Amino acid sequence: MQRSMPADRDIQKDGHFVASLGKAMTLLEAFAPERSRMGLTELSAATGLDRSSVQRLVTTFTRLGYLDKDPTTRRYSPSIRMTELANAYFWSQELVHTAMPKLIDLHQSLGETINFSRIDGPDIVYIVRLPSARTSFGASIVGRRVPALNTSSGRVMLSRLGAETRRRCVEEWPMRRFTPATVMDRGAVSALVEAAAETGYSIAENEVQMNELGVAVAVGRDPQTGGAIHCSVSGTAWTRERLEAEIIPPLLDAANGVG
Repeated sequence: MQRSMPADRDIQKDGHFVASLGKAMTLLEAFAPERSRMGLTELSAATGLDRSSVQRLVTTFTRLGYLDKDPTTRRYSPSIRMTELANAYFWSQELVHTAMPKLIDLHQSLGETINFSRIDGPDIVYIVRLPSARTSFGASIVGRRVPALNTSSGRVMLSRLGAETRRRCVEEWPMRRFTPATVMDRGAVSALVEAAAETGYSIAENEVQMNELGVAVAVGRDPQTGGAIHCSVSGTAWTRERLEAEIIPPLLDAANGVG
């Protein structure tokens, strides 16, 4: 998901902000699943930068090794070196280190998809993904962003914040329809968040993918820096009642073990 550049007035207030670097990062962030390879014209349209600026930036990133250029199509794509940035992030996150053994145990014992995510702005970002045999490629990629209000992980993490913060986020954060069953009514989403605050878990049914049940529990002592463990199962093989009986207890135990 592309992030926009800060407003000019915000930049002017901060004398330490490097505008040229901000533009460079806007270019890198323009690449997305639906825009994995782009030429200069496409990059200019995606970023709002003029073509000459885009040319200088892609030349710099290509020479530094962060972009690859196809010699035939002359399109650019992120290079394998980009993974080094993600690698540095993972090594710096103690909560991820602590959670990983619990995630592996859950994956092995349940035999279902296990994810670990965090909130970043109004989205959740998948940090760890341990897929099952039925998991699609797109649902197995680390770094994928999804609107927090449309996911069980986002709702359970949001439920740990103060009541006024929860209310404001539900009112203001963007949502996206993934399936006909995606809950788009903000009153209904608010009720789901409040239910998660009561129970300690949140369930989503057919909301991001049809024939999928997902349940999430929050982890970490600090709700601002914590995360969520999420398990998704086939809606054709599992019922909500079975999910509550067989999946939620081990997820809650794992969350308590992480701390």
